[in-house]
Amino acid sequence: MSLRVVEHAPGASVRPFLEAGRAVFATDPAYIPPLRRELADRFHPAKNPFFEHGEATTFVAARDGRLVGRCTASIDHAHLARYEDATGFFGFFDTVDDDEVARALLDAAERWLAARGMKTMRGPIALSINEEAGLLVEGFEHPPVVMMPHSRPHQARLLERADLAPVKDLIAWRYDVHEIPKRALDAWEAMRSMPELTVRSFRKRTLHEDMRAMMDVFNDAWSDNWGFVPATDAELAKVAEDLALILDEDIAFFVELDGRPVGICVALPNLNEAIADLDGELFPLGLLKLLWRAKVRGLSGARLIALGIRKELRSIKRYGPLSAAMYVELAKRGVKKGYAWAELSWTLDDNAAVNVAIRRMGGKAYKRYRIYERPVAFDM
Repeated sequence: MSLRVVEHAPGASVRPFLEAGRAVFATDPAYIPPLRRELADRFHPAKNPFFEHGEATTFVAARDGRLVGRCTASIDHAHLARYEDATGFFGFFDTVDDDEVARALLDAAERWLAARGMKTMRGPIALSINEEAGLLVEGFEHPPVVMMPHSRPHQARLLERADLAPVKDLIAWRYDVHEIPKRALDAWEAMRSMPELTVRSFRKRTLHEDMRAMMDVFNDAWSDNWGFVPATDAELAKVAEDLALILDEDIAFFVELDGRPVGICVALPNLNEAIADLDGELFPLGLLKLLWRAKVRGLSGARLIALGIRKELRSIKRYGPLSAAMYVELAKRGVKKGYAWAELSWTLDDNAAVNVAIRRMGGKAYKRYRIYERPVAFDM
């Protein structure tokens, strides 16, 4: 049987790429098809500010006319400027259970990276570390939450047989917002008693300014994390534009010290609950269903995408309980809005201090994602 891999450059039709994903996940009951328009925009250079500092392409594999897999290759020049490691990425690694298909796609991505001087191929990362990262290796029975990837169980085996080695594990945590340990409640009460600290919700009317303030804290709090790359102003503007449609102001807030933001807690409603049966289409009726389910009926879950405090506070004993207090604040706000559970994603598996704190809050590790890499062997 004839296997063919075709490259589709950014800006071209993404239909084959989208259809390849549908084919791979057709029999997976946990899979939730992403919105087609959103995914298409991400591969359009005029609509995704990633392309101001990065480049990417897509590959689709077909055997005898039947779609059997896909992947991307990308280079983030912001990553290269920060780490100087000649590392490019592959992403959206979605294939049938077939070694030949996996190797053909990975080799196509590697050749593309080699032609641009890369020495290492790492992934799945799409298109940069600030988007979906990792291959799901545990927790396949759970549907993906908003802005998180999903995988088939065989894909890790295919990567390892294609000579990719694990380089980092990422953990997704789940917790019930009604279960709050007493120790955390004490931390929350302590924070509320400090007159210099205030809690302020994000505001949609000033969302661009709030996003800039959030990223100022984020860049400070996460700057030492593995793979960290700060977002650009254009990316911040795009995120603010997108969040204006889905943000629940009650579960996204700052902690301010004498009026200056020093902590952030940002959770998003799990819109995947509202789009699970839309087959990726918003029109003609999908948008109405989405809005009714999210705004009227309400969603049961949320995803905590960022919680952290500035480095300067970490060495001050008085503010030691602040992170735990922010978890409690979020849980209490969530209960009032009718949320029952939340996913915190993701943390690094080897970040012991953070993971211990999450467990103390009642968080349970329920998904594991893995990032792989291999040297670029093609000599271009």
